[in-house]
This record gives sequence, C-alpha cells and structure tokens, in this order.
Amino acid sequence: MAALPVDPHLYSTFLGVMAVMAVTPGPANLFAVATGVEKGRASALVGVLGMNAATLVWFAAAALGLGALVKAFPGVFKIVAVLGALYVAWLGIKALRGAFSTAGQPDHVVVRRGRSALIDGFTVQIANPKAILFFTAVLPPFVDVNRPVAPQMALFAVAAIGMDMLSMSAYALSGAALSRRMQQPRFRRGFGVFVGLLLMTAAVLIVARL
Repeated sequence: MAALPVDPHLYSTFLGVMAVMAVTPGPANLFAVATGVEKGRASALVGVLGMNAATLVWFAAAALGLGALVKAFPGVFKIVAVLGALYVAWLGIKALRGAFSTAGQPDHVVVRRGRSALIDGFTVQIANPKAILFFTAVLPPFVDVNRPVAPQMALFAVAAIGMDMLSMSAYALSGAALSRRMQQPRFRRGFGVFVGLLLMTAAVLIVARL
C-alpha cells in the first residue's frame, strides 16, 4: 500500500489551525467586508479570487523554499515547530487580550473605487503580514520531513484556499451587517475569546506532535 502524501495527524491538526486562522478578522477578511460595502457583492467575490490567487503564489514559493530546507537541514524543523507553536499561542493570547480591551476597535480598510477588485485583492494578500507569518512560522511545523514536500504543499493549499474562500466570501457577502456586529463590544468580546481559546488549543496540539 502506497504511503499517504501527508501525515494524517499533522494534517488534521493543520485543518483545525487553518479553520481558526481563516475566520479570524485580518486584512484579507476586512478587505472583503469593505469591498462588499463599497462596491457590492459581485466585486467583493472578485476580490476574494484575487486574494486567493496571491495565496497560491505564496504556496508555490513555500513549496520551493521548504523543499530545499528539508533536504539541507531536516533537524531544523524541530526548532521551527516549537517557534510555530509559540507564534500560534501568542496569537491566542493576543486575541484574548483584545477581547477584554476597552479601547479595542475593529480596524478599517480603505477600498479605492476606481481600481479592479481582482488587482486590489491580490495586492492585499501578497503583502498581508498575516499571510507572511503563516508561511514562515505556522506552516513549517506541519511538514513531514520524511515525505516529499510538493504533495504535502498541494494538500495544504487545497485546504487553506478552500477555507479562505469560504471565510472571505462569508465576510464579503455579509458586508455591512457583519461590520456592524463587530462594532458591538459584547459580540466582539465573545468572538475574541472563542478564537483565542481555539488558537491556544492549536498551539498545544502542535507541541504534542513533536
């Protein structure tokens, strides 16, 4: 029987972490909301396509870089895994602190009316700090150094882009309604606590796999 392209336990943990990160408000999801409000649902969905095209570029670059790293320094992934877990835990702590911050207000994204939503979406995601940290700190711990990297990255990409498409589209289509809910302290606090606890759990799961 042929070996699976990914470690099932690592992949299932990745799916949980990715689901949390996909629904967490960030530049991409805020851009989807803002585009939905300013340009309408159709343009917002086009922007979602642009953002996920940029994500695909990030995955291609990660596949090349991680593949070279695995071959040259297989032992490095233990250290990277610990750093990735610490980063996810930090995100959880940040979400919990933000949930109880009296000064915390949702960020805003400015959408330019005269530009293509596809280009804007691609630009937002290719320079998204959340995406950069995801590919440099969160993704590497889930790579099995004993398996070829390319098939693993392909399955990671399918899961990540699929979840991002669903999440971004939901943000885009909800538009003003979701934006108003996030302005409500009680809703924002509950959402922040939920996300924070999930991220802390995900960090524990990453460490448990070492």
